Amino acid sequence: MDFLYWLIIFLIGFIGSFISGMVGIGGSIIKYPMLLYIPPLLGFAAFSAHEVSGISAVQVFFATIAGVWAYRKSEYLNKKLIIYMGGAVLLGSFVGGFGSEGLSEEVINVVYGVLAALAAIMMFVPKKNLDDRPMSEVAFNGWLAAVLAFIVGVGAGIVGAAGAFLLVPIMLVVLKIPTRMTIASSLAITFISSIGSTAGKLMTGQVLFVPAVIMIIASIIASPLGAKVGQKMNTKVLQWLLAILIAATAIKIWLDIL
Repeated sequence: MDFLYWLIIFLIGFIGSFISGMVGIGGSIIKYPMLLYIPPLLGFAAFSAHEVSGISAVQVFFATIAGVWAYRKSEYLNKKLIIYMGGAVLLGSFVGGFGSEGLSEEVINVVYGVLAALAAIMMFVPKKNLDDRPMSEVAFNGWLAAVLAFIVGVGAGIVGAAGAFLLVPIMLVVLKIPTRMTIASSLAITFISSIGSTAGKLMTGQVLFVPAVIMIIASIIASPLGAKVGQKMNTKVLQWLLAILIAATAIKIWLDIL
């Protein structure tokens, strides 16, 4: 493979991880279609859906570590939320990641499309007075959070996406968590989730080593930069950016499925 090919892989990882740190997702919602479609579009060999999901799972693990590190001194990391949703999504993602080996590429893409469509619909639900409360007064139903996180984890583990693109709308719309706390806490939850999906993909031999390493390097550089930019942006802008990204990806995936 030539230099241009590896540069493209690096740039896909960098763009996805920058947005990951900025809006609190693992970045697979962006990187999955980019890895699937951009290399063959430019005349290079295409990755299979299994290979893309394996690379994505490993990359998300490192992108979210870097993003959480950038938030470590802020008040936005909600420990109760992280424990309840993180534990449940870890169990679910391991089940999904380990079980995905027996699924066809078509099934993996359909699961991804369904999750993306649900997330897109939820992101366009109005969120009134969400960011008016002090961070110390935020409360939520822990068991509801755990059950929803487990369901997301199973589906996300199948596609190696860690599920933050669906966890974020759940936290905003169902649990009523303020935007900045959602973004920071979802990075931590996604990191926990990615442990399960990454372990499942590695144990079943679905990870290509060299592309994964290049994406990891891009993640460690770009994710903290995105987190710093996100902390300074207006919360409404962050919500709309995430909504547009998720909706665009859902449309693209379904166009290809159909």
